[in-house]
Amino acid sequence: MEEKKQQLDIELSHEVAQGTYANLAIISHSSSEFIVDFIRIMPGVPKADVKSRIILTPEHAKRLMLALQDNIRKFEMNFGKINLPEGGGPGTPMFPLDLGTKGQA
Repeated sequence: MEEKKQQLDIELSHEVAQGTYANLAIISHSSSEFIVDFIRIMPGVPKADVKSRIILTPEHAKRLMLALQDNIRKFEMNFGKINLPEGGGPGTPMFPLDLGTKGQA
């Protein structure tokens, strides 16, 4: 018996297509889900709000990780290696610890 492939029609609204900038992601998990909070930190502002929260099953979290790895590999092949700050390995916070303003007017 021949298996039919289903097509999925994905709609992207104009508002969502604009995107939301985030420069910090905090990931937590339970036995049944992964929670990814996307946050925007602004220099000199002591408070940061979660801009988006995505909740994934463990299987989808792993698929996302693999997709990100594949896309990073392709990006680096085209544009060069992405360099992380010193000490930016696994388990290291991926955001600046000094969030004060450094520029002068």
